[in-house]
Amino acid sequence: MKLRHFDRTFGLLFTVMLVIAAGNTALQSVLPALGRSLHAPDSAVAAVFSVSALLWVIAAPFWANRSDRHGRRAMVLVGIAGFTVSLGICGLCLAMGINGLLGPVATFIAFVAGRVIYGTFGSAAPPAVQAIVAGRTSRTERTQALTLLASAFGLGTILGPAIAPLLVMGRLWPDGPMIGLAGPAFAASAIGIVIWIAAARGLSKDEGNAHGAAISYPSIGGQGTGANVTAATSEPSQPVRYFDPRIRAWIIAGLIIGHAQAMTGQAIGFLIIDRMQLAPVEAIHPTGLVLMIGAGSSLLAQWGLIPLLDLKPRALILTGSALGAVGCIATGTATTLYGIAMGYALLALGMGLARPGFTAGASLGVGPEAQGSVAGKVTSVNGAAFVLGPSLGVGLYELWRPLPYLTAAGWLGCLLVYAWMATRRVPK
Repeated sequence: MKLRHFDRTFGLLFTVMLVIAAGNTALQSVLPALGRSLHAPDSAVAAVFSVSALLWVIAAPFWANRSDRHGRRAMVLVGIAGFTVSLGICGLCLAMGINGLLGPVATFIAFVAGRVIYGTFGSAAPPAVQAIVAGRTSRTERTQALTLLASAFGLGTILGPAIAPLLVMGRLWPDGPMIGLAGPAFAASAIGIVIWIAAARGLSKDEGNAHGAAISYPSIGGQGTGANVTAATSEPSQPVRYFDPRIRAWIIAGLIIGHAQAMTGQAIGFLIIDRMQLAPVEAIHPTGLVLMIGAGSSLLAQWGLIPLLDLKPRALILTGSALGAVGCIATGTATTLYGIAMGYALLALGMGLARPGFTAGASLGVGPEAQGSVAGKVTSVNGAAFVLGPSLGVGLYELWRPLPYLTAAGWLGCLLVYAWMATRRVPK
């Protein structure tokens, strides 16, 4: 079926991907302020998202395979339901904590339960959405359609932090309960209910036999690289090991780049609160502003500079590592909001160059017979970075505020030297 013949369905599926990513990153962007409001340790706040990301990485391939046997529509509904219930639980427990109805420990435990639901069930929808689109498009249309669909997921990781400050609410009525920083979770859950109803009514049960690929965990700074599109459009391929000599340098680069980005992105909210000496609620708007500037820099790299300059994988890794290292140092040592914003913009620009370089380099390292396997490796590397990266970054932050940024800068500096040597004889 031609893409133009199911515009309404595609629009619905695009919205599903957008909402799942935006809702998660909106909550993630306000969580530092929430943690400080509830007097939870910074490292515990980061650990919540690490657990959720780990469960997503484990569950995503399971749901991708299950959709082949139990239907794509059912898996889309499971994913949206997991997203909706998770955000609803998070909003409810956070609101109860804000109003003193739950103690900090009980609030934190309930919040963890909500995030477990998201990580376990939220990952069911993206592979099924891919499979529906792939099954209803011709081979010539499929890559374009899936690339557009993937952009919804990346766009969601940008919109979430941008709109989160607008969803912080006051009291529902005079003398009523304070919603406050729980507002983004409640808003995302309410939108999830609407999307679930629309999907239940709008998706047919005839979805074809196409297969969707697992997608990396949606996180701040974790815009997709397109590897999931390659995995979804590739035929079963020759297995390739993670450290196969053909892709080893690119995999190592991807691990360093992903962890550097996850560490610095997770700590930025805490950095703004402490450097600006703001109350948690007052930090929401500056944090959203910095994250929007960073997202804009990343998009400038991926949608503007790379096509305009026709940069090749090796140049992308080297340039991105250098810019990212300088940006990390500038962010970690800045003492004003302007300095933090400009440093983070430079950091994000470097990561926006380096991440596609890692993906393209790994793809060019093998022939057509191994593209599907390599795409799966790239996706898993992207996901793994957001399992350990946030907790590692905030743990270092608790030791010394500039430490996660200086550590990331050191890693990127080492990567610059390693990539210069290791990629001289691989495709450029």
